Amino acid sequence: MDAFVQPQEPTAADAIAAIGDDLSLFDDWMDRYQQIIDWGRALPPFPEAWADDAHRVPGCQSRVWMEAEKRDGKWYFAGTSDAAIVSGLVALLLRVYSGRSAEEIASTQPAFLQDLGLIQALSTNRGNGIAAMARKIRERAAAG
Repeated sequence: MDAFVQPQEPTAADAIAAIGDDLSLFDDWMDRYQQIIDWGRALPPFPEAWADDAHRVPGCQSRVWMEAEKRDGKWYFAGTSDAAIVSGLVALLLRVYSGRSAEEIASTQPAFLQDLGLIQALSTNRGNGIAAMARKIRERAAAG
């Protein structure tokens, strides 16, 4: 099975809109957190060989690992965390960014995390961590 997340929506903007729609179905953040955790549980299995320091994302309180691969001009990402909610945040980011061109990744600012209310709803450490993950994805795609 492929460890890399395949895009569900045709564009990053469509993915952001779909995430917003999904989260808006819930009245409170406890239910939204459960939805985010469920997204994390649905991530493709992350190879154990990649759960090492070379794949670790710095700046995250929980342990987070990511891998990237360029295929046919598009970047695909795999990721996981040792914390359920953080795996869900990884899944959310990969839904937006995986399977996109470097140009689309560069033009999709992580401001959507603020717009969706995620940064405000998370602890400061988790907010900093998801920002670090988004930065890592964007830097990897920009580096080519």
